[in-house]
Amino acid sequence: MISRRAFIGSVAGGLLAAPLAAEGQQAAKIARIGYLGFNRAANSHLPEAFFQGLRDLGYVEGRNVVIEYRDAAGKQERFPALAAELVALKVDVIVASGTPQALAAKQATRTIPIVMTSAGDPVGSGLVTSLARPGGNVTGLSFLAPELVGKCLELLTQAVPGVSRVAVLWHPGDYGERTERDMLKGAEVAARALGVRLQVVEARGPADFDRAFSYMTRARAGALTELPSAMFLTERRRLVDLAAKNRLPAVYPWREPVDAGGLMSYGPDFADSFRRAATYVDKILKGAKPADLPVEQPTKFELVINLKAAKALGLTIPPSVLGRADEVIR
Repeated sequence: MISRRAFIGSVAGGLLAAPLAAEGQQAAKIARIGYLGFNRAANSHLPEAFFQGLRDLGYVEGRNVVIEYRDAAGKQERFPALAAELVALKVDVIVASGTPQALAAKQATRTIPIVMTSAGDPVGSGLVTSLARPGGNVTGLSFLAPELVGKCLELLTQAVPGVSRVAVLWHPGDYGERTERDMLKGAEVAARALGVRLQVVEARGPADFDRAFSYMTRARAGALTELPSAMFLTERRRLVDLAAKNRLPAVYPWREPVDAGGLMSYGPDFADSFRRAATYVDKILKGAKPADLPVEQPTKFELVINLKAAKALGLTIPPSVLGRADEVIR
């Protein structure tokens, strides 16, 4: 027979052991995150910004999180197969580092949460129902691609007074049909308002770059802007070199080409968007549903100007433009 005191002690011990065991099991659970990237070799600072965001939130790879990284090595057509691999691994959440990646992930699963790091137009691309109420398994961050085009053109005409023809480099198929239509329409509307003519030039891959720039010079373009494209970002050094070789002042939708020697950029902090995507992953891992997490839009846009590039082009940036710059590279 067991005494009353021993019985109470054993029950109390059992009650204490149960939550301790549960805590041990919970602590032992390792989150598995799938990351679908475009080209890590060329843009390593972007996934690193996301990983830093995770570390800031207390995630340590190998201890409480595992990253299943899948990289397309610059080949967009690989996204569907890579997304299917992540779904087969039954990851807890998929991080999509761009619009095509998010579209491939959504096509591969309607149940695994998907976090966008930098979608150009998530509503227009069909990724979410609305920014405030995503309504499905996708949420994250947007960088407002259609709205950026007109502002970049405006800044370009101010930085290059008297320019009458502007080439617009476009990567067809990088976004949904509606988004691309809106970006091109936005460029045309802005050009009419600014009194400049546009030369829209396609480049479906790096092999088209030389031909595209030859066309720009034949069309007597006096300046250049790019529509947002992951491929253009990856190939930024070659595009910056071609713009310099053809003496075309250029404005870009993100700062990385300016760091590579380009003239100027206007857009949100791209790396910061990747860092902030970690907060979405954290909330989802803690039980939040993507449908309940509004898509975040950028609130700060940066104008970066490279005076070394301006000098090489024989261009003097007006003080009115320089005074608005968030950063000037000298």
